[in-house]
Amino acid sequence: MGLKGHAAIVGTAQYKPEKYATAPKMFHLEQVADLAAQALRDAGLKASDLDGLVINGPHFHEASVFVPAMAAEYLGLRLNFAEVVDLGGCTSVGMVWRAAAAIELGLCQAVLCVIPARMAPLGPDEDPGWMARSMRFGGHSTAFGAPEAEFDLPYGHMGQNTGYAMIAQRYAAQYDYDQRAMAKIAVDQRTNALANPQAMFYGQPLTIEQVLASKMVADPLHVLEIVMPVAGGAAMIITNKEVAARSRKRPAFITGFGEHLAFKSPSYAQDMLNTPIGPASQRAFGMAGLKPADVHAAQIYDCYTITTLLTLEDAGFCGKGEGMAFVREHDLTWRGDFPMNTHGGQLSFGQSASAGGMSQVIEAVTQIAGEAGERQLGLCDNVYVSGTGGVMSEQGALILQGA
Repeated sequence: MGLKGHAAIVGTAQYKPEKYATAPKMFHLEQVADLAAQALRDAGLKASDLDGLVINGPHFHEASVFVPAMAAEYLGLRLNFAEVVDLGGCTSVGMVWRAAAAIELGLCQAVLCVIPARMAPLGPDEDPGWMARSMRFGGHSTAFGAPEAEFDLPYGHMGQNTGYAMIAQRYAAQYDYDQRAMAKIAVDQRTNALANPQAMFYGQPLTIEQVLASKMVADPLHVLEIVMPVAGGAAMIITNKEVAARSRKRPAFITGFGEHLAFKSPSYAQDMLNTPIGPASQRAFGMAGLKPADVHAAQIYDCYTITTLLTLEDAGFCGKGEGMAFVREHDLTWRGDFPMNTHGGQLSFGQSASAGGMSQVIEAVTQIAGEAGERQLGLCDNVYVSGTGGVMSEQGALILQGA
């Protein structure tokens, strides 16, 4: 049971990551239209080809409900399938397989998946300080009745840094902890960003020593092991085989997926080191009929270096507790024997809110299409992609393959 691999990503669009202070402000509807137009051009398709829409709704500026209807009206689309996905950093991966499933069920022929992530202009009655307050608490709810508002936040477990640091400390207690190996994850991805002019940290080399000398944010995580939130946004066009055949580039077929979540706060995880990406990845590989050794590149969600490490282990690229040895023994750059996050990852490309995870999907598509420029891999037919929402809470995996 699962996908038959009849749906493919045929077009993408992505804003260059920018600091919030310097990025242009655009209404989210404007961003959706602009990104859709760019993705359609990339695919060589027309807006009239689209009959499906998947969008990220919770932070949509112009509406809190009926977001797909508003966006479809603005774009002039008539839809047979519409969906809102709210999985944090796993949203993009979740969008892809939902669109593919709708296409394979015959509900639609071409789906726009889009996440606007630039700031929208504020109206006269809107509070300019809302973002600073929301970022203070990360993905935690402060609403009355939320368990984390009662049992987590009063004790200092707020934002994402504390949760990921807690996971890293647990890993250190159980398996030991090599800070140089963890720093190497960030350094290898920075090397990849140096070959990507669109990356936030393009032209800024990094060394292990610099990572270890950077500010300790939440022990054992340094600031250069943590993503920098940026403004951005991205979109993809997913179609059936017939529409893909008339698109302009090599399609990336969606042959496997998995998704798993069991908690929101790691405080309530049965085992913080056995993450949801494990069962999600097993399902994805099984559905595609591949093994981890069969992939030519891994685009792994990397909000923190510890996220990457646990994904390497739980997805099956190495054994449990062997992640740091794996990192030490392999070259993770686009020139290396295990190309990972060849665009620079979110650590060096930039994390544009929920759209950040789409950078990993788009890089997989770009590599399969042979359009990655200097960082293009010689062989790239099978790519593993992961997404992570919350604090290793909502996780998903994709297998993308070139025909």
